[in-house]
Amino acid sequence: MRVGVLSLQGDFLEHEQALRRIDAEPVEIRLPQHLDGISALIIPGGESTTIGKIAERWNLLERIRSFARSGCPLWGTCAGMILLAKEVIDGAQDQPLLGLMDVAVRRNGFGRQVDSFEIDLDVPALGDTPFPGVFIRAPFVERVGKDVEVLSRLDDGRIVAVRQGSLLSTAFHPELTEDGRFHRYFLSLTVSRT
Repeated sequence: MRVGVLSLQGDFLEHEQALRRIDAEPVEIRLPQHLDGISALIIPGGESTTIGKIAERWNLLERIRSFARSGCPLWGTCAGMILLAKEVIDGAQDQPLLGLMDVAVRRNGFGRQVDSFEIDLDVPALGDTPFPGVFIRAPFVERVGKDVEVLSRLDDGRIVAVRQGSLLSTAFHPELTEDGRFHRYFLSLTVSRT
């Protein structure tokens, strides 16, 4: 399966490595035509404003919206969660967004870079074994729409993983772990639509 990884800025190489570990073929996406022939797309962590502005300049935003609206799975991690959201509570005024998921996200929801942390997460969709959550200057979801399924919360109730149809969003970085369950779960969204 060919899976696109938006490769404008951020930790796209780590997603590519994670995909190879589960026998998927990563494809770097930098231009609209690179989306042709892929089954799913990942938007990695990084600087959401930078990724959004580069994507806007290279005419990728509307093409990614069309890709997702056609039912192709799309997953945003960390900065990708911000880009997928319909609303960013504390974002920059000029922050380009895809606006595809019916969620409101708080940027840097856990503080600055020095406040980054790792924690075991309960994610029932992945089974009983906790998932290693790596949070780096991470956002969290403050509000969800009626069609959004919450996949994981922290003990204090903050939402850190959501799904809306074929759209997946995580505040943390599964690609920075050796645990391939979230990448497999994402690819299962592709299988389920065929």
